[in-house]
Amino acid sequence: MTSIKSKLGQVALIAPLPLFLAAVYLLPFLGVVEWSVTLPEPGLQQYERVFTDPTVLGVLWRTLRICCIVTLLTVVAAYAISYVWVCGSRLQATIVEFGVLIPFWISTLTRAFGWLALLYNRGIVNSTLMSLGIIDFPLMLVRNEFGVIVGMTHFLIPFAVLPLVSSMRHLDHRVLMAARGMGASRARTFCTVFMPMTAPGIVGAAVITFVFSLGFFITPAILGGGRSVMIAEFIYVQTFQTVNWGLTGALSVVIVVAAALLIVLFLRGRRAKTLVG
Repeated sequence: MTSIKSKLGQVALIAPLPLFLAAVYLLPFLGVVEWSVTLPEPGLQQYERVFTDPTVLGVLWRTLRICCIVTLLTVVAAYAISYVWVCGSRLQATIVEFGVLIPFWISTLTRAFGWLALLYNRGIVNSTLMSLGIIDFPLMLVRNEFGVIVGMTHFLIPFAVLPLVSSMRHLDHRVLMAARGMGASRARTFCTVFMPMTAPGIVGAAVITFVFSLGFFITPAILGGGRSVMIAEFIYVQTFQTVNWGLTGALSVVIVVAAALLIVLFLRGRRAKTLVG
């Protein structure tokens, strides 16, 4: 009897969270699913359009390409930053810690306009290069994919650093000492011991970065200038300008399902590795 009461008490404590998530996320998502199969008329024609319309496919391909590039650059930069944070001196770790945590206090809009001020045709970078005589004409650093990639990478690095730092801090440094003691160089120890042992953190950072980048809106809209439209901006335009709610519903469902599958695959991979190791 006591065991049953204890389990009921645990359920009562946990129940508000899933109920809240269902009310805030699941019900609206089901409404979007309904739009995708009922507007403008019942059927799956909107999903067919998602995978056959050249315009939609172009946006999806651009989104996938940018997300992959951003994920790669972000994980590489975050790995180097995390390594300095964990293995560097106390001063280096303090500087990196402030550099990683402070961006969380700055809004996405502020950071996007900051990069716009730096990279615009008359921005700080072009003005400096022209004043030094390095270039004669301004470089096109914004209103294209380059500006979008720079802004998104800068925003996502702190999110990628956290799982990498956690993975590095849980590393058994005695293994590294053993590798060094057996004659392995620093580079070989890093490539054959350190990196493989931090692989879960790398995968986790990549999944987090890729999933976050799929839904980016403000940064591509500002730094892309309408010339590098990603899926979130395309959904916004289709919703509020062309009022094509059926197509936006289908696109939203496809993106959510793709992100969910990535997360499920990541969790299953971690569970399988835990069982094996």
